[in-house]
Amino acid sequence: MDWHPLRLTTPVKQHVFGGRAIAERLGRTGLPDGPVAETWEVSDVDGDASTVLEGPLAGRTLRQIMADHPEELLGPHVRPGPRFPLLTKFIDGSRPLPVHLHADDTTARRLEGEPHGKTEAWHILDAAPGATALVGTRPGVDRDTLHRALLAQDFDAVMRRLPVRAGQTVYVPGGTLHSFGPGTLVYEIEQTSDIQQHAMRTRMEDGSPVPEAEWHDNLARLLDEWRPGPRPELHSGTDIRRDGGVVRTVLCTSPYFALERWTAGTTAPLVHAFSTAQILTNAGAPVTVTSGPWTGRLDRARTLLLPAALGEVRVQGPADVLIGYVPDAL
Repeated sequence: MDWHPLRLTTPVKQHVFGGRAIAERLGRTGLPDGPVAETWEVSDVDGDASTVLEGPLAGRTLRQIMADHPEELLGPHVRPGPRFPLLTKFIDGSRPLPVHLHADDTTARRLEGEPHGKTEAWHILDAAPGATALVGTRPGVDRDTLHRALLAQDFDAVMRRLPVRAGQTVYVPGGTLHSFGPGTLVYEIEQTSDIQQHAMRTRMEDGSPVPEAEWHDNLARLLDEWRPGPRPELHSGTDIRRDGGVVRTVLCTSPYFALERWTAGTTAPLVHAFSTAQILTNAGAPVTVTSGPWTGRLDRARTLLLPAALGEVRVQGPADVLIGYVPDAL
């Protein structure tokens, strides 16, 4: 097959914590009216799988491509599964996200009947002055203490509230209780999963109240899946400077995924060789992308999935792009 970058459909979630930041701050077009909380840039989640928009694979879902061309898509050294392993999103926390967690791998298999959990990382694209995130529980908090605080909806009594600013990244292991917002715009990369347990008395989808018995059941499930140990910290990443003013900033590396931010001026293009699938998301002005025989435009806040078979991508500067990818050893 003549492989080229894949433009995909992007499911949109209009949860109540969203606003208009993805459209107004990032310039994303084609969004529905009203609050937009999330755009799922690359997704193989059941019921929300991305579909290819153009080229010889147009109309095929990511799940179908995984089944038919696993090595060309993922790379020869990545163990394929039934789903594409990464999910990426823009998330608008114009209002606070619900306090929630996602199970880790072991717990997901034991309690959720899922093959793996959901570890994630957030890269802060924009944050209002004074913006914060709740990330993990404080030292010494046990199950009973956490339960009492959740019943009282007093999250600051037991959780770590950290200041956030644009350019920072935080790695959030499965089982970590968390939230962010208000006034926070995030790019997120994570394991492909939609399992989650919420602590809130209202639903994130529409703000309607959760019935009392259901809420107590939710808290019990959350406590069973909570892991007290992780206390993530935000950081600014590590810069690797290349010729021609190109800067590669390593934001996050893990067994599940890696995330980098690359910038380039006009002196030299950004040239990146790779052996595993890459998710290229434009965080800056529109750019021209060349990979394999394909050359095309990538607008701001838009994404291309680069199959491993392509091997290299060139982005003409000025450029500011995010690159998420599957580790070789996955």
